Amino acid sequence: MNSKTVLHRDNPEAEPLGGNVKVTRDDWLNVARDVLVSDGVEQVKVMNLAAHMAVSRSSFYWYFKSRQELLDALLADWQATNTGALIRQAEAEAATITAAVCNVHRCVVNPALFNTALDFAIRDWARRSDKVRDLLDQSDAQRVDALTKMFCRYGYDELEAITRARVLYYMQIGYDLAQLNEPVAFRLRLLPHYLLTFTGIEARPDEIEEFSVYAQSFWE
Repeated sequence: MNSKTVLHRDNPEAEPLGGNVKVTRDDWLNVARDVLVSDGVEQVKVMNLAAHMAVSRSSFYWYFKSRQELLDALLADWQATNTGALIRQAEAEAATITAAVCNVHRCVVNPALFNTALDFAIRDWARRSDKVRDLLDQSDAQRVDALTKMFCRYGYDELEAITRARVLYYMQIGYDLAQLNEPVAFRLRLLPHYLLTFTGIEARPDEIEEFSVYAQSFWE
């Protein structure tokens, strides 16, 4: 990771803080998230983060009592963003189940909704920590439950709903993990067939078009 990290502020044109200028709690959290994704949890250390922001580590203790409190904040942030986003998208109103699945798939294409790299960083961290493993298991269960309830709203019985929810959710994890280098046009050509596989119902042309336009705005 570049030692001159650009801080994630609401105003992207603002000058990055550095030197003796105090940074915010969000700055520490954002840079910690970047380091977690790029280098793993072992490198999420106070001195390392301070070096990335070119500030004294003493400012860290204005916001966090310890490194563990920062790590707990990272986990809470991940749950609120990634898990929260998927649940919100699963609960979003839609005329059909295929449109509802397209709502969920907005998480796949829009990094502002769902940070896939962060999700994999948490999964890697869970291999080293029973506490994180437990939180990940809880999060996965919450996500699958939200998808199950989504299918149930459109008339699927409970067993079929949970089966389709698990297929949809775990297929996407595997898809992301494979890191397929495929053309956007080809991926979108498969969309109607994916939706048919996930739901057992053919999507309407307008649903395909709407999601394709949305996806292309991020993929191209």
